[in-house]
Amino acid sequence: MASLLGGTTGGFPIIMITADQLKDVMERAESLRRYLDIDRKKIEFEEEDLRTQAPDFWDDPKRAEEQMKKVKGIKRWIDGYNEVRLAADELQLAFDFYKDEMVTEEEVDEDYRRAIEAIENLEMKNMLRQKEDPMDVVMKINSGAGGTESQDWAQMLMRMYQRWAEANGHKVTISNLQDGDEAGIKSVTMQIEGGEYAYGYLKSENGVHRLVRVSPFNAQGKRMTSFASVFVSPLVDDTIEVYVDPAKVSWDLFRSGGAGGQNVNKVETGVRLRYQYVDPDTGEEEEILIENTESRKQLENRNNAMRLLKSQLYDRAMKKRLEAQAKIEAGKKKIEWGSQIRSYVFDDRRVKDHRTNYQTTDVDGVMDGKIDGFIKAYLMEFPVNEEE
Repeated sequence: MASLLGGTTGGFPIIMITADQLKDVMERAESLRRYLDIDRKKIEFEEEDLRTQAPDFWDDPKRAEEQMKKVKGIKRWIDGYNEVRLAADELQLAFDFYKDEMVTEEEVDEDYRRAIEAIENLEMKNMLRQKEDPMDVVMKINSGAGGTESQDWAQMLMRMYQRWAEANGHKVTISNLQDGDEAGIKSVTMQIEGGEYAYGYLKSENGVHRLVRVSPFNAQGKRMTSFASVFVSPLVDDTIEVYVDPAKVSWDLFRSGGAGGQNVNKVETGVRLRYQYVDPDTGEEEEILIENTESRKQLENRNNAMRLLKSQLYDRAMKKRLEAQAKIEAGKKKIEWGSQIRSYVFDDRRVKDHRTNYQTTDVDGVMDGKIDGFIKAYLMEFPVNEEE
């Protein structure tokens, strides 16, 4: 961020933050307090937290888990606002102290940067109004046609999302991975868990991602185009009821492949779940296929495959609900699931989102997981204001 203070840097004058900029920070902080109804949330937190202290609280573990999740959710909003309030107040103090030469320009600059960052983070989180937004994520990446080049691209996307997840406090578990023929991967299924609002942020990544580059796998050094598709679904947990018709489930077992080890190709620990899904609206039948090789224990793989199936069924029901809502809301922009959403043009140093027109020249940063600019632009372009 360019410096916003008085003085000079590298021969260029630096402008002290103005009283209007300070006023803007204070007004945005106060607007968040009102809009998020922080005073009511504090009372609500005390009431809900009190329920967790009842002697029989853990007699019903499932209900207790739901209550703990509710309490943590309220506390996150209060903590987020407290961070904004503290940063805004510190900026006000620094601004006043600077006049008395008690702090440096750099310190005011840092306080302004911190206040703006805290405000923008909370404003962005406030855009997450869909009831699935706080949930964890199942992400599947499939390479498109094009052999090794597309398979390498799919692996690059996998790494990009792993880096984003790590930077945002999420844990990534690979539940199934199919290696490419020579390099890269044909497909991967990942679970992204443990952080905040994984689905709320990553739902922006649903669709086809296009790469244009001079291929390292082409002897003529030709510029090539590759595609990979990304599917993002909310990851359901035990607190969410999803009906699975047992008559439509069948299982296959297979030997998990891998890089070696005593258990490889000796025991059938990999599981393949097939589910005969019937669309409730059209009556159309479709087989859902899920493979899981995450664990060396067959039972754990079966349980996780069932969890991934429930996540898919929940995702389908959710999308139907959102489509119905979109028809009701006049003028709402339609989001095509599976459409081409973003182009990564390496030799032109440009990444552009086709839905929002947001773009950046920081290709290396994007491939290293810095995709928050794209996420924020998407949330602003396609807000979902859904009642809990």
